[in-house]
Amino acid sequence: MTKFLYWNTNRKPLTSAIATLVRAHEVDILILSEYASSPASMLQALNSGARADFQFAFDLCERIRIFTRFSSSFIRATYDDDRVSVRHLTLPAQRQVLIVAVHLPSKRFWSEDSQAFECTELSRTVIEQEEKVGHRNTVLVGDLNMNPFEKGLVSANGLNAVSSRQVASRGSRHVLSRQYPFFFNPMWAHFGDRRGHPPGSYYYDRAELVNHYWNVFEQVMVRPDVMERCDGEEIKILTTPGDVSLLRNDGTPNSKDFSDHLPLLFEIGLKEEF
Repeated sequence: MTKFLYWNTNRKPLTSAIATLVRAHEVDILILSEYASSPASMLQALNSGARADFQFAFDLCERIRIFTRFSSSFIRATYDDDRVSVRHLTLPAQRQVLIVAVHLPSKRFWSEDSQAFECTELSRTVIEQEEKVGHRNTVLVGDLNMNPFEKGLVSANGLNAVSSRQVASRGSRHVLSRQYPFFFNPMWAHFGDRRGHPPGSYYYDRAELVNHYWNVFEQVMVRPDVMERCDGEEIKILTTPGDVSLLRNDGTPNSKDFSDHLPLLFEIGLKEEF
């Protein structure tokens, strides 16, 4: 299994905490948003242990930084813009995968409609990159700044991401003779109180009549082609690097010492059977 860790660090100097998480969970691919320090300092921390094998996957998207145990020749950039970094992972004897790392605009600055329309643009970009590499073994991960139930994620011409494996297994849906490929989004299962798990990945308490309090902005979703290689039970919203908690005493993210977002850990089975 190939292990991924994603974290929006909120421009905090969290290099030590990140390295602790990577070592504790034996992460293979590290994806960071809003990382405040230099890639060199992150590499130094990642390679300070017994396994000094991490490389920085150079990109043009400064909002997203990707580090990997694999040679950079196996994780080639196919597309970069201000908030999206697309990588084609081609490990020997393993399923090729298109990794789409994103950090979409915040609700503090964009309306729900603007976020939804941006998902339409993102969907087009993903489809273009899938056509470019010749497959739909796609994994999309990042801070979407939207919950799984919001329009941009569930609309057919948005990301078309559904909560059901059975529905996603259809491959696509048709609306007015147009075909839209599905994503399966396992993050629906991460809402609310579950023993040993936080009720979401981002907490926001505001004086409004409608307030969700806990949100699931950190998400991973997969195309049906790799859906069975992603075990939803193994997806974790993390709360502890080592012996330190990322939460306050009231159970909400400790944004003073760490980030206001919690990190996301997941794994994908890429090994091919011969």
